[in-house]
Amino acid sequence: MSRSAKKGPYYDERLLAKVEKAQKTGNREPIKTWSRDCTILPDFVQQTFMIHNGRIFIKLYVTEDMVGHKLGEFAPTRVFKGHSGGKKAAAK
Repeated sequence: MSRSAKKGPYYDERLLAKVEKAQKTGNREPIKTWSRDCTILPDFVQQTFMIHNGRIFIKLYVTEDMVGHKLGEFAPTRVFKGHSGGKKAAAK
């Protein structure tokens, strides 16, 4: 279920402050974050983030097409290793 339009998008104030500080200083270092539920705002465009997926940090460069999505959508938490039975059927 999406968030109410009256409330507006959810974003982490501390993360937004880090982005604004990086833009003022011209710092291109990736911003490390655990806030996967944060909505990508237009201010985040052309910024690099390191998003935690529960085990490691995944690097993400934000483009205009990503605005409105959540940061966690681009850092998968599960690894697909294939369906079972494929090797057994191929051996016959």
